[in-house]
Amino acid sequence: MRVVVVLVFAALALRLIGVQAFASGRYSAMGAAEVDTTVHIPAVRGGIYDRNGAALALSVPRSNIVADPFLIRDPAPVARALTSVLDVSTSKLMTELSEHSGYVFLAKEVGDAVAAKVNALTLPGINVLPTTERVDPAGSLAAPLIGTVSAAGTGQAGLEYQYNSLLAGKNGFAVEQMSPDGVPLPGKTTRSSPTVPGTGVELTIDEPLQYVTEQSLGAEILASHARSGIAIVMNTRTGDILSMANLVAKTVQPPTPKTAAPPAAAPGSPAASTTTTTTPPPPPITTVVQAPQNLALTQVYEPGSVFKVVTFSAALQDGIISPDEVFTVPNTLTIDGWVFHDAESHPTEKLTATQILAQSSNIGTIEIAQQLGEGRLAAQISTLGFGRATGLGFPAESAGLVKSDPATWHVSDIGSTPIGQDDAVTAQQVLDMVNTVGTGGLFVPPRLAQASVAPDGSFTKTAVPSPHRALSQEVASQLTTMMEQVVQDGTAVLAGVPGYTVAGKTGTAQIPDPVHGGYIPGAYEATFAGFAPAEAPALSAIVVLERPDPIYGGTVAAPVFSQIMRYALHRYGIPTSPGGGSTGGTASTVPFPQVPLTKTVAPRAPSAPTTTTTIVHSHGKLTERA
Repeated sequence: MRVVVVLVFAALALRLIGVQAFASGRYSAMGAAEVDTTVHIPAVRGGIYDRNGAALALSVPRSNIVADPFLIRDPAPVARALTSVLDVSTSKLMTELSEHSGYVFLAKEVGDAVAAKVNALTLPGINVLPTTERVDPAGSLAAPLIGTVSAAGTGQAGLEYQYNSLLAGKNGFAVEQMSPDGVPLPGKTTRSSPTVPGTGVELTIDEPLQYVTEQSLGAEILASHARSGIAIVMNTRTGDILSMANLVAKTVQPPTPKTAAPPAAAPGSPAASTTTTTTPPPPPITTVVQAPQNLALTQVYEPGSVFKVVTFSAALQDGIISPDEVFTVPNTLTIDGWVFHDAESHPTEKLTATQILAQSSNIGTIEIAQQLGEGRLAAQISTLGFGRATGLGFPAESAGLVKSDPATWHVSDIGSTPIGQDDAVTAQQVLDMVNTVGTGGLFVPPRLAQASVAPDGSFTKTAVPSPHRALSQEVASQLTTMMEQVVQDGTAVLAGVPGYTVAGKTGTAQIPDPVHGGYIPGAYEATFAGFAPAEAPALSAIVVLERPDPIYGGTVAAPVFSQIMRYALHRYGIPTSPGGGSTGGTASTVPFPQVPLTKTVAPRAPSAPTTTTTIVHSHGKLTERA
C-alpha cells in the first residue's frame, strides 16, 4: 500500500510539473479563448472624386446591430427595449432573438446615434459592430463607370473593382475579453492592430458635364424611342475623359387602378340596374435608367460610315487620293456576287473625295479602298487603335473584333470593311480615332484617373500615357477640312454649334442578328463623332444610339453632340471660332460657369475649405451653387 501511494503521488507530482512548467502556455491560451473575442475593424474605403474634388463615392462609418440568442435567456424584455431604438416591431425582434443561432443581424448600417443608444442599454447578447456604408453623393450619376461595392466592402464592378487594392485600405482588429453572457470586461483589450484607411482616386470626369451629358442623351433616347445610348466627351489634347454616359430605356407597366364598387341601393327601394365596366390598363411608362455596365468600353457594335475615316486617312497618307480628286460613283457596285449600294438611289455621278466623305457615299469609299488594297487598309485599322484595348484597364473592356490579317479576308471584305461593316468596335475606340484627327495626327491614349488622394489629403499624379504619331500633320489637316464639310453641308448639319466650327463624321449601321445570321430588319446603330473648334480642337465627343427612330446618325446622334458640346465649350471658356458656324440651333443664354480645362494637381490638407462652382440637381433643372 505504501508503494502504491508513493507511486500515485509521484505520478500526480510529475503531471502537475508537466502542466505548470511545460504546458502552462497551452492551457493559458485555452482559458483565454473562452473569454477572448476578436473584433474586426473595417478600414474606411477611399473615396472616388471628380476632377474638381466633388465626391462621387464615399464610405461613411456605420454600425451593425447583431445578437447572440444563445446568451439571451428571455427575449421579451430585450425585444421591448430595442423596438423603439431600431424602429423594428417587437414581434419581428422576438422572432429573430429566438432563432437557434449564435449570430443574428437585427439592423444593418445604422448611424452613430442609434449605435450609441444600443450601447447605452448594455443588453446581454447584443453587440454593436463597426462597419462602413458606401454612398454616392451624386446619386446614380456615372454609376456604370463608378461601379459597385459588395456588402463586405469589396469592389465588384467598374472603377470600384479596378482600383479595389488602392481604395480598400487595410482592416484592423482588436482582441477583447468578454464574460460568458457577452458583457465586455472593462480594460481587457489584450492586443489590437490599427486600420489603414484606403487611398482615394481623383478621376478626370467633370461632374456637371457628366450630368448634362446624361440629361441630353436621356432626352434623345426617349424622343427617338432608342433602346440605349452612349455619350463620351474627351479633352482632345490630354485624352482626359470628361464625361462617359451609359443609359438604357426601361419600360414598366403601372398597376391597373381598382374599379370602385357601385353604391348600394337604399333599403326598400327597387334594385337599380348597374353596368359593370372593366378599367383598361394604363399605358406602359418608359423611363431612362443607368445601364447595367459601362457600355462605352465593354460593348462592341458595327460602327458604319464613321469607320470611313480609317479608309480616307490611309488613302491620304499614302498619296492615293487628294481631297479634290474626282471619282465616278455609280449607284451600285458588285463584288464577288455581293451588291453594295448607297443609302439613297442615284444615277452615276461625279464626286470629289471630300464630297464622298461629306455625303457618306459607300460606293465612292469602296472605290478608294480598292485602290488602297486590303493590306494597307488592315494596317491602318491597327494604327488607329482598333483590335486592342484602349489602355484604360477598365474591367471587362473589349478590344473589339476586327479583321487585322488580310490573309483571312473574303473577296467581298474590301467592300464591307471600308464602310464599317464586318467590324465590331467600342464607342471609345471610335472616339480615339476621330480624336487622332483633331490632335493633328497624334494618337493620345485616353485616361480616367488623374491622381490618387492619400488619407492625409495629399495628391499623387498618375502616370500620363505617351502619345504617338499615327497620321502626318498634313493628312490630319486635310481630313479636318473634309470632316468640316460633313457638318457644314453634309450628313451632320445638326451637329453644328453656334459660334464654333465643328468637324465630324456620321454613322448609320445595321445591327447583326446573332441568332439567324445576317442583320436584324429595321435595326440600326446611329453614331456621330467629332471635335470642336475645328481649327484648334479642344474637345472631342461621340454619341451612339441603339435602334433609334429615325435611324440616321445625322438626325438623332448629331443633335445630342451639339447640345453637349455647346455646354462644354462654354463651361471651359473655349474661345469662339472666327466666322464660326451658325448651325445647330440658337445660342444658349444659360450663364455657364467657366472652369479651366486643364488642372494643376497640388497637395492640400484634407480639411482645407475650398470654394468651387458646381451644378447640382434641382427638380430636374440646372442651378448654380457656389
